[in-house]
Amino acid sequence: MKKTILLLSLALATSFNVSASVEKTTANLKKAYPATTFNKVEKTPISGIYEVVMGQNVAYTDVNGRYFIFGNLYDMHTQKDITATPDSSQKVYFPNAEQLKNAIKEVKGNGQRKIVVFSDPDCPYCARLEQTLIGLDNVTIYTFLYPLEQLHPTAKSTAINIWCSKDPAKAMKDYMLAKIKPEIKTCKNPIDSNIAFGSGFGVQGTPSIIFEDGTLIPGAMSLEAIEQQLQKSHDKVVNNAK
Repeated sequence: MKKTILLLSLALATSFNVSASVEKTTANLKKAYPATTFNKVEKTPISGIYEVVMGQNVAYTDVNGRYFIFGNLYDMHTQKDITATPDSSQKVYFPNAEQLKNAIKEVKGNGQRKIVVFSDPDCPYCARLEQTLIGLDNVTIYTFLYPLEQLHPTAKSTAINIWCSKDPAKAMKDYMLAKIKPEIKTCKNPIDSNIAFGSGFGVQGTPSIIFEDGTLIPGAMSLEAIEQQLQKSHDKVVNNAK
């Protein structure tokens, strides 16, 4: 009986400690990055490491939220990917022509299909998505530069330099794919407007993608997933217009 009570007490104490450490980590993250929404914070099997879900993005951090590791977590004993599966899409609306003037425009092929991306120049997931978008054809890509200064302190100045460059689309790709820094320039720019605009949509992290039918999906997606949703959304808009 005493042994049972002791084991129960140890279990409860362990549970309390885990809960307290998760709460502490969550509080530290919210304090350090007030503009970021943390959907879930959980302890991992690795001591001192916590899994953090931010929209469609998953990362691993310490209790202080100082270090972030982006990628998947595998248990090599069970040969399983134990990374969390984030929640998926929500519905908004596709920006109008006037709003799209504040985005960097790239037309590929016939450009008939359309997609909007909110992207932070210093976001590793955004760089991954930018690489993925190379594989798309017959699409017009509108990229709103959306720096998250709480996570990337120099992102806003980089975004301004990109926008003010002679060829913003090229400057953006050069920086995000090859880390070629744009020249330091100033000009009238929409960066602050983009931040307010994205916040109004409910954009909480980068990258975030809006398809033609208003489907908003946060996080980097595979080429196959983007292609499937892109065509589905385009067909829906075309059929509704008939």
